[in-house]
Amino acid sequence: MTLKQLKKQFYSQLEGRYPTEEIQSFFSILSEHFLNYSRIDTVLKAEERVLDEQLRYFEDALLRLVRHEPVQYITGGTEFYGLPFFVNASTLIPRPETEELVEWIIEDHCETSLASPCVLDIGTGSGVIAISIAKYLQKAKVDAIDISVNALAVARENACRNEVDVLFSEVDVLQARQLSKKYDIIVSNPPYVRELEKVKMKQNVLAYEPDDALFVSDQDPLMFYRKIGELAKTHLTDGGSLYFEINEYLSTEMKKLLEELEFSEIKIKKDIFGKDRMMHCVCYG
Repeated sequence: MTLKQLKKQFYSQLEGRYPTEEIQSFFSILSEHFLNYSRIDTVLKAEERVLDEQLRYFEDALLRLVRHEPVQYITGGTEFYGLPFFVNASTLIPRPETEELVEWIIEDHCETSLASPCVLDIGTGSGVIAISIAKYLQKAKVDAIDISVNALAVARENACRNEVDVLFSEVDVLQARQLSKKYDIIVSNPPYVRELEKVKMKQNVLAYEPDDALFVSDQDPLMFYRKIGELAKTHLTDGGSLYFEINEYLSTEMKKLLEELEFSEIKIKKDIFGKDRMMHCVCYG
């Protein structure tokens, strides 16, 4: 089978399940992963025959895409903030809005007067936030915690891959009474999707990404934010910063919660789609 024929097969089997642009993206990602071909290569080498062994990889990937498995889990990797990361079923696939959160933190602190700011990432998952901060705020001392042993194994592998030092620890933040030390920056992208919002979500997310990293009960959707906020009040340095990724529908409730916890300078930031997605506040005293 030629590369051109293989591409046609992808379109015929995935048409109706995904938009055309997404199918093109899948084929490009898999061609780079299995053949080391760029998108231009797939055009220039369209008549080239695909080896049987390579063809088996593509056909297996196609079956998994038909079942709506995320392409990032098929290849075992993704890019975040210009860096390569391993991902698997124990970790969420990082989203663009999380990149925006990281960019906000880096922009705020790239010229900090602190010699080596201490940073904590709560609920680190694959480690994208902690590792990106460690990479681009090179004087920062970064810690990261998560309840999932499997996710932490992925995060440690990602730190090695990107050649940064991050101290990872297994911690259930909801049960934590204290943190290991004081921090200048605490950041978290905790579970925040309410059960009632599942009807709006795609099958590839519901069927494959870890529920415990995504969902919270409808009755108490801010449970993680409340607990993290309480810990931050006693474990942030004077003038220290707390950053959150948030549920776009709960920004008003989030602001009220942070006000009740007596944080100052509360800011809500929209993502590139105009949705309330990030918050920043400061702890004094």
